[in-house]
Amino acid sequence: MPFRFIHTADLHLDSPLASLALRNADLGDLVRGATRKALERIVDLAIAEEVDMVIVAGDLYDGSQTSMATALFLMGEMRRLEAAGIRVFIIRGNHDAQSQITRELTFPPNVHVFDGRGKPVKAGALASGREVHVHGISFAQPHAPNSLLPAFRAPVPDAVNIGLMHTSLAGASRHDPYAPVGISDLAAHGFDYWALGHIHQRRVHSQDPWIVMPGNPQGRDINEGGPKGVTLATIAEDGTISCEERPIAIAVFERLSVDLSGIEDWHGMLDRVEAALGAAKTAAGAHLVARLALTGTTPLGWRLRRDEDLLSGELQNLAASLGDCWIEAVELAVVQPQAVAEADAGPLAELGRLMHDDVAVSHAYREELRETLGDLLRQLPREARSLLAPDEAAEDALLSELALQGADAVLARLGGESGRA
Repeated sequence: MPFRFIHTADLHLDSPLASLALRNADLGDLVRGATRKALERIVDLAIAEEVDMVIVAGDLYDGSQTSMATALFLMGEMRRLEAAGIRVFIIRGNHDAQSQITRELTFPPNVHVFDGRGKPVKAGALASGREVHVHGISFAQPHAPNSLLPAFRAPVPDAVNIGLMHTSLAGASRHDPYAPVGISDLAAHGFDYWALGHIHQRRVHSQDPWIVMPGNPQGRDINEGGPKGVTLATIAEDGTISCEERPIAIAVFERLSVDLSGIEDWHGMLDRVEAALGAAKTAAGAHLVARLALTGTTPLGWRLRRDEDLLSGELQNLAASLGDCWIEAVELAVVQPQAVAEADAGPLAELGRLMHDDVAVSHAYREELRETLGDLLRQLPREARSLLAPDEAAEDALLSELALQGADAVLARLGGESGRA
């Protein structure tokens, strides 16, 4: 039999989802529970596939708020693997380093948690007698500004060598620098497989040697969208490795753009959205959590903006009728047909130009809007603030978006009133 293993990382068990819970408590509960379900599915897969080991490249936990209930749940899953004769190799990531419970846990004998010394551990052997060794380094602190690679030992001779590292590589958007290292440097070290963690999007950086970032097995917000899973790797008798992705996620986040061009009535809009949601839900193969962007040129543009609360409620009900489908948010990017715009020429069109070209970009207006936005952000949980405005550039972009959306909403209401007169 070949030697097989599952590579996962960044489960962030029971991580708080304040931003989702603010909008929809049921949706928040679904995704919060999904991190546990993801681990259960990983263990189920390991047992069903009769793998030899599971390797976790950091961030089982989500920082200092880890509870004893989370830890006990994890222990129960590790004991399921122990009963199946499956070994587990773990490194602590930057979030794990913040948890006091992490240091207090006593895992069952099948689990090995690497320390900071980088000593390899024999994980098994192929039928030919060639051994499989796992190397890993954990950090006790949540920050690792320097590369971990120099602390790894040389490959064990005449063996298959697998390295575990929690790293931001050469840098990635939305991730703080953590144990930076280049792909070429990893490849030159001589290991056969690098099992990475930290970045939440899957990417196979190399196949010779294998350098794999599996992504997190369960997305937690719209910025962690798309299919999520783990890597199932097989080591053949000659030492060659093959890999495949296996889906794990209970809920899949997707940004879904729906073109309403040519749609002239409300029912037509709902039909088109329903078709798009149904197709996306089938492709997801799990609970679908969608952020809808309604685009295109349609005479419905003013009504969609004027009745945005009705639109949101109807789309939520539509998603619920499909089953296992949720609307996380609705974004409007529709425009009026040229004929309508020309028909509206006059005071309303002039007001629109004034609002877009003069008012929305003026320093005084933006500063007043910035103050209002600041008051709102201060009332939100830290996680929600970091999602809406993680830095000054993002705050400026949000101000511009809000200013234009506000102008469009006012014009839509005025246009709607004149259209009904």
